[in-house]
Amino acid sequence: MSKQKTITNFFKRKIIDEIDNGAISKKHCINAVVGGGDDSSNDKRSNDNSGDNRNDDDRRRVACGYISTKWYKIFEQEFQKQYFKNLEKFIENERNSHTIYPPENQVFSWSFHCDIDNVKVIILGQDPYHGPRQANGLAFSVERNVAKPPSLINIFKEIKNEYPEFQIPSHGDLKQWSNQGVLLLNASLTVRSNQPNSHSNHGWEQFTDSIIRYLNQHYSNRVFLLWGSYAHKKGSFIDSKKHLVLKSVHPSPLSAMRGFFGCNHFKQCNDYLQKHNIKPIDWTKLD
Repeated sequence: MSKQKTITNFFKRKIIDEIDNGAISKKHCINAVVGGGDDSSNDKRSNDNSGDNRNDDDRRRVACGYISTKWYKIFEQEFQKQYFKNLEKFIENERNSHTIYPPENQVFSWSFHCDIDNVKVIILGQDPYHGPRQANGLAFSVERNVAKPPSLINIFKEIKNEYPEFQIPSHGDLKQWSNQGVLLLNASLTVRSNQPNSHSNHGWEQFTDSIIRYLNQHYSNRVFLLWGSYAHKKGSFIDSKKHLVLKSVHPSPLSAMRGFFGCNHFKQCNDYLQKHNIKPIDWTKLD
């Protein structure tokens, strides 16, 4: 585990058009808790405490951010491997010279919202949204004060098709799904501003593969939702005899009409969970 260091956070405001990828604009030195939210001026520390207001007993420090103690203990050996040490150095250099999303205190936010023993459903994404104030550490999810990205809008449309009573929310914050046991996991957990896939092939994929492999091996009757060819490939080793693996095209507007709409994944997921005496997910619960 890396030695904890002090941090200085700096923020630089950027205005860009709404896009289907993005997060919070900031620029700071690595190795400390940082905030998210609206960075309205340079040298202003963020007031968003959504990832760093926890007792130290509940979290552990790695150079990329804070992760829940329970998840840390399970994957502690991964953090000691050379690939992860190289990844930490890469992220440190990136944060020193570029705006990186999500903010450091939200990189592992999925570990706080979704207890590993409560994981029922795994939805795989590729990398975080790469625009200002969007990414919050949960795949496909965005903060409440920003517009819903097109892919998430299409996800909501499909849920509405399957559950007509669903009232599509005005926001795109999916934490309530995570709290019910939906692990929203991107393959890469960070990204450079306005540069999709910029942190691919630097170690994140190996780390997130280890999470999927652990869940695949140590649990049964979980549901994996794999949308798009990238997710299909990443989840290719999942044991479909132990788990339910549902595949479709990505919910992006470029492909949603070719099989995402009408996939019925959310109902299939709940039918499977109920069949195995597992409490289903209330997909309509996004207050």
